[in-house]
Amino acid sequence: MARVVVVGSINMDLVTLASRFAKPGETILGERFLTVHGGKGANQAVAAARLGAEVALVGAVGDDAFGAQLHEGLVREGVSLDHVARIADCGSGTASITVAEGENHIIVVPAANARVTPAQIEGAQSTLASADAILVQMEIPLESVEATLRLGHKLGKPVILNPAPAQKLPTEWLKLARYLTPNQHELAILLGADSDEDFVALMQRAPAPVVLTRGGDGAWFRDGGEPQHQPGFKVDAVDTTGAGDTFNAALAVFLHEGIAPAVRKACAAAALSVTKLGAQGGMPTRAELEAFL
Repeated sequence: MARVVVVGSINMDLVTLASRFAKPGETILGERFLTVHGGKGANQAVAAARLGAEVALVGAVGDDAFGAQLHEGLVREGVSLDHVARIADCGSGTASITVAEGENHIIVVPAANARVTPAQIEGAQSTLASADAILVQMEIPLESVEATLRLGHKLGKPVILNPAPAQKLPTEWLKLARYLTPNQHELAILLGADSDEDFVALMQRAPAPVVLTRGGDGAWFRDGGEPQHQPGFKVDAVDTTGAGDTFNAALAVFLHEGIAPAVRKACAAAALSVTKLGAQGGMPTRAELEAFL
């Protein structure tokens, strides 16, 4: 059983389903509204747990109704929450998501996620030291992302940096990651490059090995040599929310098998995840993934 530590956000997703996206200034009628447990950190933790890993999460929730629901849901999924703080004077993070035409628009309010500190990362050192892989994203303060990268590197652990939401980061930080897992748009922002630049050229310029997600086209990966392509798996997409989180989780869970097998399983897991509604709703179990492959 792989041991995965996820450092990241925990949100309540407020999801509206509609036949199309509203234009600026326009009001339209939605078809359905629901609340779904989310946040990139929590999503990746749940996905890794369902794929059979032993998972610990480092993050924060507010001392509110959403926080209690999110905490209970993660416990139910078997995720260790020893390093998830309950912030007394703060609400839990939220993501307002509109789903239409098989795509999604998302607005995130960090709230308690903005209270994840480098000191909290340091306090989880023994947990990180026991990990086979560490996952971190960018819905928490950048100083805490840096602390995770530095501590993981110091401990000799492979840190997977999922640079979303994307912004330019110091080259020194990127060199601490074992893998960067952006899409093409995120990679261009990360490197301060033109988003129209050829993605293979961008991958070769990156200061750390890149696993580039390409939606239905699968993923490209490079670890010292020429970029290689893993084709995507054809499915009927219902909701793409959480597909990238499922991909990252699977990559971490299966990384010990080698980068090529891990990317193949990550593409398959991500494909399965879009066949059901909700960020966590379609995340597959290990048995479902094996049956699919």
